[in-house]
Amino acid sequence: MDRLDGIRAFVAVVDAASFTRAGKRLGISNKLVSKYVATLESHQGVTLLNRTTRSLSLTPAGERFLLAARRVLSAVEELDAQARADEGTLSGRLLVTAPVTFGEMFVSVLTHDFIAANPGISIDLRLTDRYVDLAAEGFDLALRIGVLADSSLIGRRIGRTESVTVASPAYLDAHGRPNHPDALREHVNIRDSNVPSIHRATFVIEGKAVSVPLPGRITVNSPQAVRRLALEGHGIGIIPRFVVEHDLAEGRLERLLSGFPGPQLDIQALYLPQPFIPPRLTAYLEHLRRNLSPQIGKALPPDS
Repeated sequence: MDRLDGIRAFVAVVDAASFTRAGKRLGISNKLVSKYVATLESHQGVTLLNRTTRSLSLTPAGERFLLAARRVLSAVEELDAQARADEGTLSGRLLVTAPVTFGEMFVSVLTHDFIAANPGISIDLRLTDRYVDLAAEGFDLALRIGVLADSSLIGRRIGRTESVTVASPAYLDAHGRPNHPDALREHVNIRDSNVPSIHRATFVIEGKAVSVPLPGRITVNSPQAVRRLALEGHGIGIIPRFVVEHDLAEGRLERLLSGFPGPQLDIQALYLPQPFIPPRLTAYLEHLRRNLSPQIGKALPPDS
């Protein structure tokens, strides 16, 4: 057995959580998958998987080995991909994560367009608003909106949006319209827990970024949920503009405090530092950067 076969079999078993499903992925029998993994364990001199009749789990040695195994397979795949890229063909797989609302509105469509133009590429797009650890979870790329918290990642800006303060006409008729950010403390605020500070909001006041208190009894972890509650007249929300653009245009929501803009929000593509950037990742980044800004309606400056 080539040791690389054993590594492929081991990773496939972990990803599929089954020898049978791993065999189907690899196009070989589950018995051969089991043989490959057992031989790999013998070569390494450690047990990588705990096996029972009902479940599989990684041993501590297996958890450490898995990270290295993924790097090995990635390196081999990149050698093949580079050779094909030199011939003008992109190939391979990308594992990408993006926020739910942003992903549903923009990334899923742009990803479909990209794979349609590149039939050798497959992309696994995971939409979640939780923080994803790229290294630990094996992701190639994370799309995030706002401040880059993890400085160990390489970030590339692919777009930009802004936060806007909105409420329904019905809520405003009943509770009045705030004319200054400080007045928000007298209102019902629907807060998004995805922002860095739930209890405060930042506005530009007299040319300076000022953080003001944002009291509220309703906190949700989705801008779409903030939007829905605002549409139903339950309070004031601070939401990325792209989420409520149509609601503002059609009068379902009203923009507030337009003289006190919120901060600009960078839309960033983040990936791990690596000596070799896969051609498919570079091409996907360029596709997003080229096509995202026109959709959002805020083109990047030419020198960005």
